[in-house]
Amino acid sequence: MTEAPADVAAATAAAPTAPSTNPAESYFAVRNIDAFYGDSYVVQNISFDINEGEILAMLGRNGAGKTSTLRAIARATEPELRSGEVWLQGQPLHDAKSHEAAMAGIQLVQEDRCIIQGLTVEENLDLATINGAPGWEYERIYSLFPRLKERRKQEGTTLSGGEQQMLAIGRALARDLKLLLLDEPYEGLAPVVRHDIEKALIEVRNAGITTIIVEQNAIAALKLADKAIILDTGEVAFQGTADEVLANEALRHEYLAI
Repeated sequence: MTEAPADVAAATAAAPTAPSTNPAESYFAVRNIDAFYGDSYVVQNISFDINEGEILAMLGRNGAGKTSTLRAIARATEPELRSGEVWLQGQPLHDAKSHEAAMAGIQLVQEDRCIIQGLTVEENLDLATINGAPGWEYERIYSLFPRLKERRKQEGTTLSGGEQQMLAIGRALARDLKLLLLDEPYEGLAPVVRHDIEKALIEVRNAGITTIIVEQNAIAALKLADKAIILDTGEVAFQGTADEVLANEALRHEYLAI
């Protein structure tokens, strides 16, 4: 990597490091997590905390390790978490399987949304509630996304891209949700639909749900977020407030190309 400009280096140096307090006392915390795809070291010694009800924007260029970090947090099979700790409300999840992490309240909305073919909108919601404690009632989800109520008997895979994103978020809300992980929620969406998603995420935050957003549209994510973490080749390059990133043009240019 080329040497960063002085103001970027200063911002990085000033960025807060992971607290030394017991991570079990934080609402959500990861400590020194390392994850691999085979021999490829894709998540390298990442640590951060989030308070209840906050939104964290996880940013970086393509290949920076953002999606891999989300998947490691959600305890997906790949990448393999080989060391480090994941804590949610004092519960250790670093040794959990993906279904156990989901039962504990971590819900990952993947970039491809994973809508189940052959099932209606409501049946997709039903499927999410089969195991584990229930979350929001359907009417509350429909009040957040009125389009889903209009299309509740329509096959989910025939929805528009924006409506499928609403359904994917709604499916997460239908379960007992403590940490929402969103991977590229604005991908391919028209500005007006993106605005609808943004309004919904504000409502989700107002309901006290903690969220991590991975998003290539960094400015949109930062305007929504409380905190930000920037990854570069699998490592933390910066962590601090979203406002700090918005105010630092050199930092954004260096790591986000904006």
